[in-house]
Amino acid sequence: MQLSSVQHGEFTLSVSGNILLASLSGAWNEEAAHAFSKDLKSKVTPLVGADWGHLVYLDDWSLGVPEIKPIVEELVAWCCGNGLKRAAHVYSSSMLKKLQLEDFVAETGDFQRRAFASEAEAIDWLAAEGYGLTHR
Repeated sequence: MQLSSVQHGEFTLSVSGNILLASLSGAWNEEAAHAFSKDLKSKVTPLVGADWGHLVYLDDWSLGVPEIKPIVEELVAWCCGNGLKRAAHVYSSSMLKKLQLEDFVAETGDFQRRAFASEAEAIDWLAAEGYGLTHR
């Protein structure tokens, strides 16, 4: 008998202006990464075809198992191929998060990512790069 795996880790996604907002929480397993990838691709549909930014809240995220790396790498490649140009990661200083995010989310081509300690700094950077929210 095969046991089905239960998703560990949560997220919310929404679109505002030309930015996809994501809030991640918990410790992620493969099921959470697959669910996030599927939901993100669906949610970002209105932005595909133009350049867009990504604002990611990570304070409540407790990292992920190593097995999520290929899922995240595939998602980043898909996003970059579909208009993602800037990603702002918001979280309190954490060397572990910084290292895992740098390992999983590589800058490539026109895509750049930055880490910020505050939401305001992240939003200001995205705005300076041409990506704005319609509401907060």
